[in-house]
Amino acid sequence: MQNRVFPALVAVFSATVAIYTAVVIGREGLNLFDVFLGNMQAWNWSGQFNLDFLMYLLFSGLWIAWRERFSLRGLILGALASVLGIVFFGPLLMFWWWKADGRLERLLLGTRN
Repeated sequence: MQNRVFPALVAVFSATVAIYTAVVIGREGLNLFDVFLGNMQAWNWSGQFNLDFLMYLLFSGLWIAWRERFSLRGLILGALASVLGIVFFGPLLMFWWWKADGRLERLLLGTRN
């Protein structure tokens, strides 16, 4: 049972954000960075949230690069996860979960274990 909860959550989170993103792009276009950075420049709660979220994205990208031993592949995957968020990171986690046979230590450490 436990081995099914993690990938199910990742799938739900990824799909939810992907659908939400598609709706927002349809309504507002692809001007994410203008809005994202504009909120941070305004020094308001939206900006605070965006800054905090940006730090999470950067840490996820750094972890991915570290997990892949800072190889070119790891740097590319990390950069993609930092920019695309859970829409990219979720399926990547699902793939790694499958390759790790559901073993958390193998998922987290990759080739380091």
